[in-house]
Amino acid sequence: MPRALICGISGQDGPYLAKLLLEKGYEVWGTARDTDMSSFRNLAALGILDQVNIRSMLLRDFRSVIQAVVESDPHEIYNLAGQSSVGRSFAQPVETLESVVVGTMNLLECIRILKKPIRFYNAGSSECFGDTGRVAADETTPFAPRSPYGVAKAAAFWETANYREAYDIYACTGMLFNHESPFRPRRFVTRKIVEGACHIAAGKADELRLGSLEISRDWGWAPEYVDAMWRILQADEPDDFVIATGESNTLQFFVESVFAEVGLNWADHVKTDESLLRPSDILFSQGCADKAKSILGWEAKTHMKGVISKLVTAERDRPEYQ
Repeated sequence: MPRALICGISGQDGPYLAKLLLEKGYEVWGTARDTDMSSFRNLAALGILDQVNIRSMLLRDFRSVIQAVVESDPHEIYNLAGQSSVGRSFAQPVETLESVVVGTMNLLECIRILKKPIRFYNAGSSECFGDTGRVAADETTPFAPRSPYGVAKAAAFWETANYREAYDIYACTGMLFNHESPFRPRRFVTRKIVEGACHIAAGKADELRLGSLEISRDWGWAPEYVDAMWRILQADEPDDFVIATGESNTLQFFVESVFAEVGLNWADHVKTDESLLRPSDILFSQGCADKAKSILGWEAKTHMKGVISKLVTAERDRPEYQ
């Protein structure tokens, strides 16, 4: 039975990945910073909480990391841990850099020291590319990050590439563009928009305050993106891949589409709040996943309109609307 260790299993992607791996016959282990403080409600929502071996692990503490790796003895490690909010990274740059950069290094060092044929997946990000100037980014696009989060993810990418080349480790990075699900925390703008529109439609609120609506993003569906993660580690040779839908839409169009989904005109309810603007932001982001399609046989099936429909349905199914 193959064994996988998912670092950061309590976030958005971890539960979907765990479910996918269990369905493929894996023994799944997962880590969180403090198992006593984490609710693991997303694992419970998928009905798999009792099927996963969960341990506490602090990515910045090498001893904690190597203990978790030795105990789980995995064939594959998926590093999904670390501070994951672009907006929060401006307020917590040190925490962001340490959790992403040091955490990735500790996992790679474990693999190097233990000398086991562990396959390593590093969660990269479209934020590494910065603003691509209306051009879809692929694996050859230079990095130009515009946030502490993007800087951290860029450093983790090069750490992973260096260990692959220097120590012959099967180490890969998936450069995932924005991907959404009902498991997104409320601090993410997509969840904020969907929840806000549904609250207004249900008479629970009157308006929604947002920052810039001019930014454009490539939005996909998270359960499809974790399948790409798994496929990346099944390839004959380790490599890096962009994972994206290939379609970019403005946040205004996202907002308009969400409000239309609940039968409202967004312009009647959305207000611009300058306090929500970031110190620097990416105006345009779009990915080209042709390499993933060619080598991995992966391509996105759900684009922005489909993502919105799934998010609104899931939001309205929450107990507070019943």
